[in-house]
Amino acid sequence: MERITVVKIGGNVIDDAAALRRFLADFAAIDGAKILVHGGGKLATRLAQRLELKVEMVDGRRITDRGMLDVVTMVYAGLVNKQIVAGLQAAGCNAIGMSGADGDLVRARRRAAAPVDYGFVGDIERVDSALLGRLLEAGLTPVLSAIMHDGRGTLLNCNADSVASALALGAARVAPADLVFCFEKPGVLRDADDPQSVIGEITPADFAALRAEGVVSGGMLPKIENALKAVAEGVRSVRIKHAADLGDPAKGTTIHG
Repeated sequence: MERITVVKIGGNVIDDAAALRRFLADFAAIDGAKILVHGGGKLATRLAQRLELKVEMVDGRRITDRGMLDVVTMVYAGLVNKQIVAGLQAAGCNAIGMSGADGDLVRARRRAAAPVDYGFVGDIERVDSALLGRLLEAGLTPVLSAIMHDGRGTLLNCNADSVASALALGAARVAPADLVFCFEKPGVLRDADDPQSVIGEITPADFAALRAEGVVSGGMLPKIENALKAVAEGVRSVRIKHAADLGDPAKGTTIHG
């Protein structure tokens, strides 16, 4: 394999059926080996509210008690994952839907309860790069939800950006890997209300300043944190962009180590 492209798609695009179809067609058209990681947070939130479960977020990360774990597993690893796989098959991409537990592909550990108790939330421990390579060499495109496992029978809800970063690092041990975070904005914006205010490049120093200024907050924090970690540890390139711009390499924000 000359390269592996890892793409993460956010929940806002998944919520828009037409946008999702366009994205899946563009993803299927990417040359070479590829991996898709998806979120699906809005659908899980709506279902949780219908079930009268408490929905709570801290710094862009979901608090996951036992009831919420059941919901996100059903939504992420079930409904959303299989809808995406079916859409990719229709677009001519031979996709295989997976959680981290499938094939023991990705293991995580439950996050410590201090300073914030996130419940059944995990941090990635390892990725089986050899299995990843075998799947890709077989012509399959893994589609990963953010549901991982701890190897002892417990499922864990992981941040999808963290999963994408870990998979890109795992893929980089097989072939040069590029990571793309796709969502509903054209990149990291200096002004959240101005789509023309895309920040072209972000370094670790830039990120610290943007965070201190409040320009970057909420769900964008783990996205950039994981992008910086990926480039620092061996991923060839990381970009953050609008899902509609997946096929345009010049669009979005580039993350530098």
